Amino acid sequence: MLATLEKHLDLLVANGQAKLLTQLNHGIEKEGLRVDALGHLAQTDHPRALGSALTHPQITTDYSEALLEFITPVCDSPAQALEQLANLHRYCFENLGEEELWAASMPCDIPSEAQIRIAEYGNSNVGRLKHIYRVGLEHRYGKMMQTIAGIHYNFSLPEAFWPVYQSLIKSPGDERAFQSAGYFKLIRNFRRYSWLLLYLFGASPALTASFMQGRQHQLHSLGADTLYLPYATSLRMSDLGYSNRAQSSLNICFNHLDTYAASLSQAIKTPHPAYEQIGVLHEDGYRQLNTNVLQIENEYYSDVRPKRVTRSGEKPVQALMSRGVEYVEVRNTDINPILPLGIDLEQAHFMDCFLITCLLCSEELVSTRECERIAANHTRIVTRGREPGLTLFCEQGERSVAERGRMILDQVRRTAEVLDSASAGSRYCQAVDAQYAKLEEPDLTPSAQVLAAITDSGEGYAAWVLSQSRAHRATLSGEPLPADLEQGFREASARSLQEQAEIEAGDHIDFDQYLAQYMAQ
Repeated sequence: MLATLEKHLDLLVANGQAKLLTQLNHGIEKEGLRVDALGHLAQTDHPRALGSALTHPQITTDYSEALLEFITPVCDSPAQALEQLANLHRYCFENLGEEELWAASMPCDIPSEAQIRIAEYGNSNVGRLKHIYRVGLEHRYGKMMQTIAGIHYNFSLPEAFWPVYQSLIKSPGDERAFQSAGYFKLIRNFRRYSWLLLYLFGASPALTASFMQGRQHQLHSLGADTLYLPYATSLRMSDLGYSNRAQSSLNICFNHLDTYAASLSQAIKTPHPAYEQIGVLHEDGYRQLNTNVLQIENEYYSDVRPKRVTRSGEKPVQALMSRGVEYVEVRNTDINPILPLGIDLEQAHFMDCFLITCLLCSEELVSTRECERIAANHTRIVTRGREPGLTLFCEQGERSVAERGRMILDQVRRTAEVLDSASAGSRYCQAVDAQYAKLEEPDLTPSAQVLAAITDSGEGYAAWVLSQSRAHRATLSGEPLPADLEQGFREASARSLQEQAEIEAGDHIDFDQYLAQYMAQ
C-alpha cells in the first residue's frame, strides 16, 4: 500500500499536478424519516410543498413514503455540499408543520409494519415501476428495513486528472477505460479498508425494541424499549440492517467494470426459488417486478458503488458499460445523531483523504479468499468494533484494530499532507489527526458517545433521538433561508409537480408493456 501511494503522490507533486487532487466533485444524499410530534412514524403523504418525489431533483423519498431523501447538487467542496444540505433541511422544516425529521439511521418506535407506507410516485409508468420495486422489497425482506436511513457520499476526481495521472504512471490504453479502471481500484481498496470508516464514524449502536419484533437476536436490553450491543459501531450495516442473505452467493466482482456489470446483469436474470413462490402478478396487483435474485441493479446492497448519471429510461449498468464510471457512491455512512446534519466538515475532509488514498495505492485485485476476510472483518467491526483486544484478519494473520487502523491512517495522513500543501492550508491533516485518538480511546467514537448519551438520558433510544431531532431543527432553523433560495425551492417544487403531470399525460403504452420493455434492456 505505502510504496505505490508514495510513488504516485510524489509523481503528482514533482510534476506540479497535485493541485488536481484538491479540485474534487462532491455530492451528498441524506435520508431522514418524517415522524409526528410524539416521535411516531408519519402517516401523511409526502408534503406537496416539497414537490414531486418522482421528479424533484433535490427532494425525494426512498423506499417508504415517510423516508425523505435530500440530494445536493454537485459541489466543488465538501463545505459547499454541507451548506446545500443545510438549506434543504431549512426548507423542509418550513413545510413539515409539527412533524420532525428523525436524526438517526435506525428508525423510531414502529409497533407494526402495517404503519409503514410504501412510497408513492404517481400514476405514470415510471412512477409505478418505482413503487412496485419497493412492493417487491416488502415481500422479499419485510417493510422494517425500508425505514433505515443513511448518508451517501458521492465523490469524483476532476476530468482533467485522469489523462495526467495516466501519463504519469505510464499506463497504456483508452483514457475512458483507464478512468473506469481507476475508480474500480479505488473501490477495491475501499472494500479492504472501509471497516475503519465504520469504526471511526459508525453511529448506530442501539435501536428500538420494536425493530426486532418477531425476530431472534443477540442484542442486549437497555430499559424497556431499547436494544444494543455494548461494543457495536454500526448496527445499520450489520445483518440486522442492510443485508441480504439471498445476495450472499452472488459474488459480485469489483475487480473490473466488465465482470462487475456481467455479474450484476446475471443476477437480474437468475430466478430465485423463494421469490418465484411470491410470484409477480396477483389479483391484488404486482407483488414484485420479477422473480429473480435482483429485481433491478439498485437492489444490490453494497457499501460502495461505481456510478454514472443515467439517461431517461436507461439502466445504471447500461450507462456504466456505454460511458464508463463517472463517480463513486459511498454508502456506509451512518447519520450521527449528535451532529445537526448527521455529518460534519471534518468527517468530509477525512473522507476525501481516505478515498484519494484508496485510488492511489495498491493495484492488487481482490481474491475470493480476501473477500472472505473483508466480510469477516466487516462483521467484527459493526457488532464488536470497540471491544477491548479485538483483532482483524489480514494476510499476516490477525492484528489488533488499533494497529491495523494506525497503518491505514498513516497512509491517509501522507495524502492529507499533499492536499494541505497544494491548497495552502491544514484542514486535511487536522481531520486525519483527529482520528488517531479514537483508536487509542474507543470512548471517543460516535458509537460510544451515542450509547453513553442514551444511557445518561435515562429515556431510551427513541426518546433521546426525538430530543436530538428537535434540537437540530432549532439549530438549523435558527439561520433562516435567504429569500432568493426559498423562492428557488418553491419554484423547483412547483416545476416538479408540473413535470410529473406531463409524464403521466405522456404515457402511451400500458404498464405491462412498459415493464416488459424495461426489463428486456
